[in-house]
Amino acid sequence: MSEKSGIPVSTLSKIEHDRLTLTYDKLQSLAQRLGLRLSELFAETGDEPVQAVTARRSLSDISRSVRVETPNYDYYYLCTELRRKRMVPLLTKIRARSVEQFGELVHHSGEEFLYVLSGKVVVQTEFYDPVTLGPGEALYIDSSMGHAYLAAEGCDEAEVLAVMSSADEDLMESLLEIHDVQKGAKTIAKSTSGARPRGVKRGR
Repeated sequence: MSEKSGIPVSTLSKIEHDRLTLTYDKLQSLAQRLGLRLSELFAETGDEPVQAVTARRSLSDISRSVRVETPNYDYYYLCTELRRKRMVPLLTKIRARSVEQFGELVHHSGEEFLYVLSGKVVVQTEFYDPVTLGPGEALYIDSSMGHAYLAAEGCDEAEVLAVMSSADEDLMESLLEIHDVQKGAKTIAKSTSGARPRGVKRGR
């Protein structure tokens, strides 16, 4: 290294033991002599194994989907035989027409893409004004932001294709838990003459 960089061995030793630092000019000169970009001098070593290509594939349609019914939506989860996947595709039929009917906005990890297949959808989000989407229109949002999808006025039911994505490999299980919370919230609300239960934070 001393021969390649032109830096004395004693100086390199001090640098390695954090007893000496190099100026920007010296670092830039060192990178040039070693044939590296300056950023590569500070890059972490690639100790993590390269993820193998799994060649996973799944053919799916609505007849082979897993259907989950909630008061606001009917979900059709696609490609469910693939476990621990980072994206969850699903067809959704939207019935709720107001925020009051929908209940608490939904929050979950990751991001999601929404593409309207039929009908009109009003997208309510925590930090933006509502937006109405028609067939062929799409939206991409941060899923941790509170959100709700509603059927627009004059639309009995809208159908959308949604893709949820997250680093959480158990994303689908997390989404199913949200459905269970929502069902429980609706049941409690009915038993208390329509009062919204306290403590129910999430649910569709």
